[in-house]
Amino acid sequence: MKYSLSELSEIIENRRTIFPEQFSERKVQKEQVERLINAAKWAPNHRLTQPWRFTIFMENGLKEFGDFHSNLYKEKKSEAEFSQMKFDKILNRAMVSSAIIVVGVSKDSTGKVPFVEELAATAAAVQNMALMATAFGLAFYWGTGGMTYSDEMKSYIGLEKDGQVLGQLFLGYPAIDWPRKTPRKPIEYFTDWRV
Repeated sequence: MKYSLSELSEIIENRRTIFPEQFSERKVQKEQVERLINAAKWAPNHRLTQPWRFTIFMENGLKEFGDFHSNLYKEKKSEAEFSQMKFDKILNRAMVSSAIIVVGVSKDSTGKVPFVEELAATAAAVQNMALMATAFGLAFYWGTGGMTYSDEMKSYIGLEKDGQVLGQLFLGYPAIDWPRKTPRKPIEYFTDWRV
């Protein structure tokens, strides 16, 4: 065996969503975030287009992002649609995180790679990051709420108009015990063997 399968399986099976509201005050270091980004670049991607784009907010950048995102939400919602609770949640999640990585997908300029493949490659890159975060013992939350998919968010992170924002990755240390494994269906439920 080239690698420890038991350790790899443990990391995969222990990956959990931990919400920003469950983060402690302990700070994630820049070097750890760099390791996550480095893990992301090894995701499979057709023609090696590396379509992922990461915009990282830390320290003062967290307040900047929180202000931008919450104010954009307020600006875009009618009085009837606006929720003060949601506004506060968007702002507070930025303030309790050590880092936020906004994930974008760039379209292949040659047109040879279908965009759906670029989306899949970027999702695989995010999974690599989630597994690395788990190995570090970091809390990791992939959020898509608020104005994540808006043109304004694309513009804010410098993503071209035909690109796509896939979400915001919130990072911190957990203030709670690591969540237990949740049940998964046995493979027979979603596997069709044809041998």
